[in-house]
Amino acid sequence: MATRIAGLCAAALIPFLLAVSSVPARAEDPGRQALENGIVKVKSAYPVDETIKRIKQDVSSKGIMFFLAVDQSKLASDAGIKLRPSTLLIFGNPALGSQFMTSNPIAGIDWPVRLLVVEDEKGEVWAVYNDFAYIAGRHGITDRDTAFQKASEVIASITSSVAK
Repeated sequence: MATRIAGLCAAALIPFLLAVSSVPARAEDPGRQALENGIVKVKSAYPVDETIKRIKQDVSSKGIMFFLAVDQSKLASDAGIKLRPSTLLIFGNPALGSQFMTSNPIAGIDWPVRLLVVEDEKGEVWAVYNDFAYIAGRHGITDRDTAFQKASEVIASITSSVAK
């Protein structure tokens, strides 16, 4: 079972990493890149393990529920695949995130929040997440602007704890 999960995670991660590295960025802040596909990348000032530690601490200090950390590079290694450091963090605030699903239950595919900490080919570490305005548009949610704005502010605050 673990081998199957590792294979699925590794298979899902490869196209994602290719997409993140190949889409041109629009960035006002050189450490924060908003990509055309709704992905936001924030360059970390810290190594992977320290980035994960700081993000988890910030999530906890905000009273947000931390659900799971998936060490994708470990899963890949267990499946015989070499993968740069990559850990998926899953967390959220049910009182906020559930609002999106009341507008469109299919939005549950994007909740709780997922944030990827990944090291690129240059050794740079990034915190990567889905832009909430992009998620709103993806699901046709037009009645939760305040909630999406709050979610955007929270994720920006969380990633600022590691931003370079």
